Amino acid sequence: MEWVTGLVPGSKENYNSCLIIVDRFSKIMRCLPCHKEDTAMDTAMLFWNNIISSYGVPKIIISDMNPKFKYEFWTNFSDILGNKLAFSTA
Repeated sequence: MEWVTGLVPGSKENYNSCLIIVDRFSKIMRCLPCHKEDTAMDTAMLFWNNIISSYGVPKIIISDMNPKFKYEFWTNFSDILGNKLAFSTA
């Protein structure tokens, strides 16, 4: 997962960013239009609606996002799934 930001809005939704998701096995890239101001919950919903619904839950997610954002993303994503999230300390 990675973002491309600073795009010139060109649609009626005024998307100015793109969330890039690449499948390591097939090398298929998904480019999901979004807004730079989107929250972790917005991103979790974008991920759910476009990736999980099409491919299922991935076994591994690699990201170099900010740790605070990762925490908020996974907390919100866990809420969407309706399960309890437990982080390991190891």
